[in-house]
Amino acid sequence: MVTTQVESLFGGDPYHADCPTRRILDRIGDRWTVLVVGILGNGDARFSELRRRIEGISQKMLTQTLRGLERDGLVRRTVYPEVPVRVEYALTDAGRTLLGPLRALQQWSIEHLGHVSAAQAAYDRTD
Repeated sequence: MVTTQVESLFGGDPYHADCPTRRILDRIGDRWTVLVVGILGNGDARFSELRRRIEGISQKMLTQTLRGLERDGLVRRTVYPEVPVRVEYALTDAGRTLLGPLRALQQWSIEHLGHVSAAQAAYDRTD
């Protein structure tokens, strides 16, 4: 593992304002990232398939999310020289390591939906 100067300065402390781990947490904590990684966990997918399966995501947001994940080394973009050109997205080995934690968060949100919804309703009634 290569340690950068920034990592050695902050020791990977996300509570430090300038620590690069904050950018990583921003990326993996983003709702679109969670959904894109979840779909790609089932296999490679084309842009149109991702957009169809993730209801509510705009083309712009999906493009930004995929580019960010690719930049971070979590997603691999493969262009096939065909007519028309075919582009597929897949998780890298690093991206696959996110599947467990993100699926745990998804499962938690499903299991606790009723409790959270009830708490929100109770809170909103007090306003």
